[in-house]
Amino acid sequence: MLISNAGRLSALLALSLAAGCSSLGSTVNPAKYDSMSCTELNNAVGDIARDISQTAITRGKVANTSVPKWLLVGARVKSAVANRETARIEKLKQQQDAIIAIRASRCSTSSR
Repeated sequence: MLISNAGRLSALLALSLAAGCSSLGSTVNPAKYDSMSCTELNNAVGDIARDISQTAITRGKVANTSVPKWLLVGARVKSAVANRETARIEKLKQQQDAIIAIRASRCSTSSR
């Protein structure tokens, strides 16, 4: 039983490190999308939608991770990782909204 708890802790800590690295980035810059074609904008919307889904899945796995009650730090790590993933989803949604706005102003309905 101790090994399985240690394994869970190791997985949780590894996940937190990976999530921490993946959430680093800059703010949304709509100007970089101005030079993209409608097809590229469509692909970017799809890519971001996939990233949102993957991040939500990761957040769900973290939220459902069982942390032993005696491991107080584990609960804080779990919460911090879930919050970081939530912030990343919000940032991705902002980026997606910027692309959709540019696409709506430049591309015809048939190219979407």
